[in-house]
Amino acid sequence: VSNVTSMLNAMNGITILKDEDAVKESLKNLILTDPGERLMQPFIGGGIRGLLFENITPGVLKTIETRVKNTIQTYEPRAEIISVEASTEYDDNTVRVLIQFYIRNVDRPISLDLILERIR
Repeated sequence: VSNVTSMLNAMNGITILKDEDAVKESLKNLILTDPGERLMQPFIGGGIRGLLFENITPGVLKTIETRVKNTIQTYEPRAEIISVEASTEYDDNTVRVLIQFYIRNVDRPISLDLILERIR
């Protein structure tokens, strides 16, 4: 039955994420969502997008790190944060956010590397 379900999902273009990949995808969605963007859940989201249009200073990078940490701690109970580091590539106008975390029942640390860009 499992193989049949996998084949049907593959044919329909549906990918079912499990464990580590599911948590990574959830974190990415939470961070890239702005508060008020999800219907019936007005407070969910990192609110990072607006900061990308500011002059990227060490203070803005620290604010991004804090918002990412708070968002994960509030909305993703499966992830336990080890560290969040934000840095910038001035030439590319991007912000890189490296998140290291543990997932419950997984013994090793997991990394998620996000590249955030300004998009209008």
